[in-house]
Amino acid sequence: MADIFDEDLFLKGLEQRKSTLGAEYVERNLEAADAFTRPFQEAMTAWCWGFGWGDDVIDAKTRSMMNLAMIGALGKMTEWEIHCRGALRNGVSPDEIRAIIHVVGIYCGVPQALECFRVAKKVLSEAT
Repeated sequence: MADIFDEDLFLKGLEQRKSTLGAEYVERNLEAADAFTRPFQEAMTAWCWGFGWGDDVIDAKTRSMMNLAMIGALGKMTEWEIHCRGALRNGVSPDEIRAIIHVVGIYCGVPQALECFRVAKKVLSEAT
């Protein structure tokens, strides 16, 4: 199998991933990776964070807001919690998080909004 690893894109993604999610969290994930999961960690860091987040057309705050809406719509609450913390790092305010949850509730249902509020309250209480 050909090596498709792009180190430059990985390094760009690593910087953005650490900036949004926190260096300790990212380093823990990479250190925990083994031969089975490492290729995915590397690809996800290069593709999602290097290619996707590395595009300067949309600023990090807006991307965080988009992510909260999309991940909330999907109901992936573990990832939503991680990205809620990242959104705060990227300048998203608690009022903006609340407004995003309102949109999730309108388009995805009240039960999903309640899940987002539950997680957001936890994240916001830890941030203060």
